[in-house]
Amino acid sequence: MRHDVRGWLVPQRPDRPEVVTDPRERRGLLVEVLLVFSVTLGLSGLRSLLSLLDSLLKSEPLSKQSVALNVSQAAQQLIDFALQLTGVIQLLAWGGLGAYLLWRSGIGPRLVGLGMGRWPRDLGAGAVLAAVIGIPGLGLYFLAQALGLNLNVQPSTLGEHWWRTPVLILSAAGNAWAEEVLVVGYLLTRLRQFGWGENSGLVASAVLRGSYHLYQGFGGFVGNVIMGLIFGRFWQRTNRLWPLVVAHTLLDVVAFVGYALLRGHVGWLH
Repeated sequence: MRHDVRGWLVPQRPDRPEVVTDPRERRGLLVEVLLVFSVTLGLSGLRSLLSLLDSLLKSEPLSKQSVALNVSQAAQQLIDFALQLTGVIQLLAWGGLGAYLLWRSGIGPRLVGLGMGRWPRDLGAGAVLAAVIGIPGLGLYFLAQALGLNLNVQPSTLGEHWWRTPVLILSAAGNAWAEEVLVVGYLLTRLRQFGWGENSGLVASAVLRGSYHLYQGFGGFVGNVIMGLIFGRFWQRTNRLWPLVVAHTLLDVVAFVGYALLRGHVGWLH
């Protein structure tokens, strides 16, 4: 029992991938990582930080301000529908980029937990992870709001179009795919190649996840750092990435679709 607990707290680094020692290869990997996150979630983290600073400089407290996640992007609904789909495609491409770059360097999908042979177990594990994260996460959100540390997050302000629910589900899946592939599978693998320890890589990954949620306030940052620590450690110990994608999708579907359906019918949803 003690050995198992220690394995979760201080896991051993796996044999693969090997640490890259050639200076030229290391520089190439560093440039790659910087470029990937400069055009994806790292840039989102910077924008999120600036958004939080803007909110803090306003006269209203954070708890009186609102931020919407899935918003209308055009007055004409079919154009809006098309623009929503382009956002989903972008998210899928972000995750695909991380998986492709790993594959190009000899680290195939199976080696980062994207093998397709364990779907029943992956779905079950994903559902459990969603419950473990979702219920406490909702409590943390309300606590942060009560303390004035978070904005009022509106998961969707899309109109009642026929395509709203499918788009929100696709958006949830796209977010899950992009974040888990890039922040867990891709980044933690590259940090292993740089020789980082499992715990230091885990903290870096979790802080990055929290950074691009700063626009929600300090509660959003803390909640997502905690989620990142749990998700990252699960991957480090199991080498399964699909459960994280499943769990993240379920969490976002409940938030996006549930909010859209209940808004206007439940008093505390604004």
